Amino acid sequence: MFPVDFIHSLETHFGEERARRLISALSGEPSLSVRANPAKISAEKLAEHFSDDVDGVVPWCPEGLYLENRPSFTLDPLFHAGYYYVQEASSMYAGVLLERAMRQLLAGRPGLRILDLCAAPGGKSTHILSIIGPNDILLSNEVIRSRASILAENVAKWGYPNVVVSNNDPADFSSLDAFFDIVVVDAPCSGEGMFRKDSDAVSEWSLDNVRLCASRQRRIVSDIWPALREGGFFIYSTCTFNTLENDENVAWIVSELGAELIEQRRFLPGEERGEGFFIALLRKNGDYSPSVGTSENKKNQMPACAQYISQVEGQFTFSKKGDLWRAFPTALAADIRILESSLRVIRSGVAVAMQKGRDMIPEADLALSMIVDKKAFHTVELSPEDALKFLSRDNIVFGAEIPLGYLLVSFEGAPLGFVKNLGRRSNNLHPLSRRIRMKP
Repeated sequence: MFPVDFIHSLETHFGEERARRLISALSGEPSLSVRANPAKISAEKLAEHFSDDVDGVVPWCPEGLYLENRPSFTLDPLFHAGYYYVQEASSMYAGVLLERAMRQLLAGRPGLRILDLCAAPGGKSTHILSIIGPNDILLSNEVIRSRASILAENVAKWGYPNVVVSNNDPADFSSLDAFFDIVVVDAPCSGEGMFRKDSDAVSEWSLDNVRLCASRQRRIVSDIWPALREGGFFIYSTCTFNTLENDENVAWIVSELGAELIEQRRFLPGEERGEGFFIALLRKNGDYSPSVGTSENKKNQMPACAQYISQVEGQFTFSKKGDLWRAFPTALAADIRILESSLRVIRSGVAVAMQKGRDMIPEADLALSMIVDKKAFHTVELSPEDALKFLSRDNIVFGAEIPLGYLLVSFEGAPLGFVKNLGRRSNNLHPLSRRIRMKP
């Protein structure tokens, strides 16, 4: 089933007995886990939602739950509302190392700049957003355009305003010298840790591909290293087992780029309840000095759609690109403008409304965000059937008691998006790209 060279590699690195247990585990069923969005739902409430399917809490992530059976996430409105993310349990350990780095850098003071370099489809980025503070900023980047769009969608569902999504190669960050306090690189790898979840990963594996991946990983790290501040933290991870892509690359970062290894951990199926994963926390050599936010005196336009968000005076800045109005934290406005002028940014802050003449059409991302003012819209609670109709972009007809105009629709209290009620029919404003095609 597995390549002979792969088995020999495991025996060389882990010994025959440990390799045998690993091979046996890789022949079994993969584990399944989800992570709650703590800003929208507690782990306890999420456990109630999945009921008898819950099979324990991920030991290193209080918001993580193991599921015994795989439900239809596509047909779950709470999934589309960003209440949870389907994420491999081992990779949730990144949150442990991120919190450790944050404690050491600023001892709780706000203002961190974090980069998730290889971020699609968004597991680590959504996890980072759940951990950092409102005055910290995350840049979530993906080099492949199609994957960057998926990343932007998943980040939007999570609902946080202090995030920018970009579509750049690591070499494009050369102008952002010493800009970031923490850099996370979940490097593209040979995928050995995904063997029991992805049969293609097995057929594509070879020693030559392992060497190619290790070389590419060093190129990625070398390109992004100058963007990390001296004394800043670097989190490096892969979903593979071999030492060439893991231990040897970490040793190379320490010796060639200049860093101190703080911690590294390897997750192996059969030893931990999760898939294969390797992660290391390093600190770049040099004395750390916190980044200082740049103030700006640019006048903040207050469009009509400002009424759509819950804002304390001056808390959010509005920006218009084409017909689209966006809002992001004023404290981060200068940093966001720097990123937008340096990179290919495809999303920043929260998309609030599309302006069509005098009409402000509320954006789907606003409904899913933490900053939406629910009092600005009449909210309609949908039945399970109508919630799926909405997510399928089907027409929903409301009763005469429901007012005309823009409505916020929700399911079990979870906002799903907007419709425009026209009386005998309605315009479904759910994005076409997010439409579900599976029927119950």
